Amino acid sequence: MREPTWEVDQVDDWGVAVITTVGRQLRLWREAATMRAAEFARAVGYGEDMIYKIESGKRIPRPEFLDRADEILGAAGLISAMKLDVAKVRYPKQDRALAKLEARSVEMQLYNPLTIHGLLQTPEYARGLFLMRRPVYTPEEVDWYTAARMARKAVFDRSPAPELSFVLEECALLRPLGGRDVLRRQLEHLLHVAELRHVEIQMMPLEQVEHVGLSSLEVIKFEDGTAVGRSSAVSGERPVTDLRTLRLLELRYGILRSQALTPDATVDALRGLLRRA
Repeated sequence: MREPTWEVDQVDDWGVAVITTVGRQLRLWREAATMRAAEFARAVGYGEDMIYKIESGKRIPRPEFLDRADEILGAAGLISAMKLDVAKVRYPKQDRALAKLEARSVEMQLYNPLTIHGLLQTPEYARGLFLMRRPVYTPEEVDWYTAARMARKAVFDRSPAPELSFVLEECALLRPLGGRDVLRRQLEHLLHVAELRHVEIQMMPLEQVEHVGLSSLEVIKFEDGTAVGRSSAVSGERPVTDLRTLRLLELRYGILRSQALTPDATVDALRGLLRRA
């Protein structure tokens, strides 16, 4: 996905501070090289107005922009090195906080009653969801949120990998959000992920009579034995760490898994859905 520069979220104090500092350093390097903004813009392939926005800390620059600026301004790697700082704040604050938890996890238990879980979504499926949001997101916001969601999928490539358990509702697997082609590619992706040894996917059938509750639920466990949980029903989506609430969330998730199809039966069901999609 080719990403444009992102607009800085003004309520993200840390992000604003980092991008403002990066922009100020870029301006100092440009002035030290005695280059006018218009000249630098032509050399780096951006508009002059965008250069001013980056230098004033209003836009988050792409990594390749920083590399090109480093080369043009003769910064000997000092501008390119700022990519590490930019990477820490390039996505929305909420996504960054969740990604940090996922990066530390050794086990995750995840359930979403309405859609396919974000960690399992294809870019097309995620984009389809963001396009449907009301009030409407701008095209730039759709790109930004989609890229942030895809960046979290790095959790699948970690070594050692965390144990990941998902319970998906059959209704979410039937609804062609984004179109039939998007749904087919999404089902193909689920079958691929289901083959990973550290991932278990279970489908809750529409015909299941006993159901412990249609509210989002997740428990993320860490190596030191601590955990954090969230549930729209129990904590109003607020992260919780107290043992009593975590035990309740784990109990509910355990019952959800017992009511859903087994991982093997789920794979068979996914193949059937794909044939009919």
